[in-house]
Amino acid sequence: MDDDAPLASEITTRHSKRARVHALDGGDEPSKANGNDRENQERSSDGSDRSPNPGEREGSPDDFEEIRPKTKRPRPAEGTSDVPNRSEERLIEVIKGNGKHISQAVKQWVERYEKNPKPAMVELLMMLFEACGAKYYIREEYLDEADVDDVVVALVNLARKGEIEDYQGSKKKEFKNFKENLVSFWDTLVIECQNGPLFDKDLFDKCMDYIIALSCTPPRVYRLIASLMGLQLVTSFISVAKRLAVQRDTTQRQLNAERKKRVDGPRVESLNNRLSATHEQKLVIDEMMRKIFTGLFVHRYRDVDPNIRMSCIQSLGVWILSYPTLFLQDLYLKYLGWTLNDKSAGVRKAAVLALQNLYEVEDNVPTLSLFTERFSYRMIELADDVDVSVAVCAIGLVKQLLRHQLIPDDDLGPLYDLLIDDPPEIRRAIGELVYDHLIAQKFNSSQPGPKGNESEIHLGRMLQILREFSTDPILSIYVIDDVWEYMKAMKDWKCIISMLLDENPLIELTDEDATNLTRLLFASVRKAVGERIVPASDNRKQYFSKAQKEAIENNRRDLTIAMMKNYPLLLRKFMADKAKISSLVEIIVYMNLELYSLKRQEQNFRTTLLLIKDAFFKHGEKDALRSCVKAIKFCSTESRGELQDFARNKLKELEDELLDKLKSATKEVIDGEDEYSLLVNLKRLYELQLSRPISIDKLYGDSITILHSFRNLDDEVVSFLLLNMYLDVAWSLHSIINSETVSEGSLSSLLSKRDTLLEELEYFLNAPPEVGEGSKSGNQLACRVCTILADVWCLFRKTNFSSTKLERLGYCPDVSILQKFWTLCEKQLKISDDTEDDDVNKEYIEETNRDTVMIAAAKLIASDTIPKDYLAPEIISHFVMHGAGIAEIVKSLITVLRKKDDNVSEIFLEALKRAYHRHLELSRSDDEFIKSESFQECKNLAARLAGIFVGAARNKHRPEILKIVKEGIGYAFEDTPRHLSFLEASVLHFASRLPAPDIRDILKDVQKRTENVNAEEDPSGWRPYNTFYESLLEKCAKNEGIQDEKEWTTTRQRGRPRKRQNIEGRRLFNEHGSSDEEDSINTLDQEDAQVEGDEEDDNAPLIHSLKSASKLRSLRVSRQEN
Repeated sequence: MDDDAPLASEITTRHSKRARVHALDGGDEPSKANGNDRENQERSSDGSDRSPNPGEREGSPDDFEEIRPKTKRPRPAEGTSDVPNRSEERLIEVIKGNGKHISQAVKQWVERYEKNPKPAMVELLMMLFEACGAKYYIREEYLDEADVDDVVVALVNLARKGEIEDYQGSKKKEFKNFKENLVSFWDTLVIECQNGPLFDKDLFDKCMDYIIALSCTPPRVYRLIASLMGLQLVTSFISVAKRLAVQRDTTQRQLNAERKKRVDGPRVESLNNRLSATHEQKLVIDEMMRKIFTGLFVHRYRDVDPNIRMSCIQSLGVWILSYPTLFLQDLYLKYLGWTLNDKSAGVRKAAVLALQNLYEVEDNVPTLSLFTERFSYRMIELADDVDVSVAVCAIGLVKQLLRHQLIPDDDLGPLYDLLIDDPPEIRRAIGELVYDHLIAQKFNSSQPGPKGNESEIHLGRMLQILREFSTDPILSIYVIDDVWEYMKAMKDWKCIISMLLDENPLIELTDEDATNLTRLLFASVRKAVGERIVPASDNRKQYFSKAQKEAIENNRRDLTIAMMKNYPLLLRKFMADKAKISSLVEIIVYMNLELYSLKRQEQNFRTTLLLIKDAFFKHGEKDALRSCVKAIKFCSTESRGELQDFARNKLKELEDELLDKLKSATKEVIDGEDEYSLLVNLKRLYELQLSRPISIDKLYGDSITILHSFRNLDDEVVSFLLLNMYLDVAWSLHSIINSETVSEGSLSSLLSKRDTLLEELEYFLNAPPEVGEGSKSGNQLACRVCTILADVWCLFRKTNFSSTKLERLGYCPDVSILQKFWTLCEKQLKISDDTEDDDVNKEYIEETNRDTVMIAAAKLIASDTIPKDYLAPEIISHFVMHGAGIAEIVKSLITVLRKKDDNVSEIFLEALKRAYHRHLELSRSDDEFIKSESFQECKNLAARLAGIFVGAARNKHRPEILKIVKEGIGYAFEDTPRHLSFLEASVLHFASRLPAPDIRDILKDVQKRTENVNAEEDPSGWRPYNTFYESLLEKCAKNEGIQDEKEWTTTRQRGRPRKRQNIEGRRLFNEHGSSDEEDSINTLDQEDAQVEGDEEDDNAPLIHSLKSASKLRSLRVSRQEN
């Protein structure tokens, strides 16, 4: 970059001299260290990559003590202060400590510097080097002649030898405050020197030279610590510059006041001198900041270490904010804009936070206009960043831009899509933005404030947003959940109720708005009492603090008081509206029913309950029925006294009335009339039976009669007949299991019901309903048959009742029934869940999809209801055939099987055979695409199953893998060449996971099987065998080649691998070549690459390829000889 030129010029034109520098780890005497001074007086820049000779370094810390003798002092007695001796403590020890004595140590050092600069300068540089982790000493008499490049190259050599210590990255407790103390030291030093040494053009110039040079070296620890010190120097310089600016302005005002007196006296001259000196000092301090910026920042902001990049950006944000007169310009702002694209989330977040702070200050906004125009699109893009924390911060930044009206509303479209994003943190942040910008309209200063009820206005604006999601209630719930925390109007129950009842409306509601407002009310009620309205990703149980529980109870109380008198009015108004009634009815579940008695509102409770009962018989949709059942059951259990008796009586009346309606509807069907009434009342019974047992013995018999007599009934009617029969059997079993005494009559009755139900279900196995893409109702009936059968078998599995008095209840289907069951399941699996038919009622669709069918089948195996020999391989053979949902179910089943029985090789092999058998059946087709697709499915299945045996499991389960391979080979050679493709499709994936000796044995085995076979008679049929053989040959050769290479490496190298030396002293500080240096800057930070895994052939070293090739050739030769 052009910014690099000044520093590069300064460094490269410096006279290079042989540094008289001494490392503390040498072994020479001080007298020998001097050597021939004239001989080493000058050096050329070409020799800068050489470290100083050992004779030029001071030997040890002991030698250092001889050069600078210290008076030994006794250990202070316990309880006495060591403050008088603090001046003798080394600076690095002060920084390593707890930081309490930094200020005192700095003051004492400044005093020493003012008395005798050179020893103090050496002491400070020693601390600087030791902070980077290197023990290195520059002799006092050669301080002025020491060349920065030579010293830094010597320090880099110490790092290459591993003779440094990383205090910053150390886990030791004593270094936990090292970073804070180091920053504090330099800040205190700058402040202490601001009236003297700071401007002597020697002390800080030399420090900055070393810091800048160290920040450009390959060792990461040097760059990290040097960057930390350099960045802090600029921050500290800013505080001095601001003080000088204030002093200059004050002096200027005083001078102007004196000049108005029109008397030029000593006062004016004194003020002129002070103003000139202050201005000169400010120019110097500004130049020092620019020097560090161009020499350090412009290189380190793109360092390979994200921590260094992040520190740079954080510091730049502080500089611009605290010293805008220098840094608030595009020359510096551009770095914040560029790092919005950094690959590290931490760096992007630092840039976003820095910009947030800048936009927070009103005075900065006009200067930021050009920057905003250039980078605002990227800021909006970051709201959808892959890192959640970055996205949340970016949304906050967009809010700042909106507040200053720097971006148009049209650019915010993509942000509103994030209202339904997965991470809740992003949704909440977007929700806050939507509330501030669209609902409360805090950023729109041009419009006057709202007139009238603020809650009603806010709710009206929220309804405008919800109109965009009216067709999808789930998306509406997401939006409500996002905004709820910020929008108080959502908890203004009285306002919402008033709007629904059209009491003095400020806003005229359409039917769509009323539906959305009802959804909003119900969702807000649930949120107010602590319930989740959007599923959580972790599914963890919620825990509330005492304050939160009190707030929830207060919300429940306020809701109940607001609803008591208005609840009947709302139910009457929307009784016939199926889109609204379910939400309104269920609200009572979240109310405090005791308040009805305390507030003397018993009549309103009775009226509400009667209206809910009417709604139950007025509607036949799942949501409305389920809400009514839930509400009435809640009232019958949670109310108290007379109100509870009333609720229970109404529940009993509801059951009796429903059974009467069912009898009447059954008679109508038997008489040949319409089935609609029977279907609706069966749905009502089903929803009621899901929550409580109901005696339907007479209805059970009628259901059997209808099923036997009317085989042409609508599939949905049949489904609900079977469901209600199953629920009755389940409740009867539950009653018997929980009874202390069981009568023979109840047991016989249950067995009779179960057997009758199984007969009806098995009828549909023998005469399955029409299943296909165009028969949705038939698909749903088939799904119901499969799931009910599985549930019945699980309920009555023999393991539940063995060795008990109820042993006769145990049941297990025979193999023929099981095969028919799986055949029907397979037909369901072939139907995509994405196939839609608008003519079919989808309210129970989540209970009748192919995932449900697969779960039902897998449950039979996982619960040991049936033997796993037949069904387990069939299920696993469908592992990769039907998408991610089915794959997850099969994966879970495999996990259960492996926990129960560690040896699953037989099941896996049988699953591979079943999948291959399906491929052979499809291979009879002339469609090449179908054949290749089915073959690929076999390979994918084998790859997924073999992938289970990875890492340590590969060695642990070697016998299982070997068994699959050997038996698979046997199966392939049972019918040659027809089954040989099984080797390539299935066996190869497992065989390649075996070690080389096993692979050689396998190769010998298959070679022996083909000794007397002429493969040339059918080349295409034997091609899979050749592919299998060649693949294993190559695998075996590669494994052995890598093993040989590992052994060769082990014998040659000892201990830690050496790191490649890639340091050129001449180019080390040549900033024109900084891009090359950046590419290789992490050379010393990375270990030698480890040998890659078996699968990564492309990355293998050349030596591996050569050895593998030679092994392969030798094996092929031996094969030809055989």
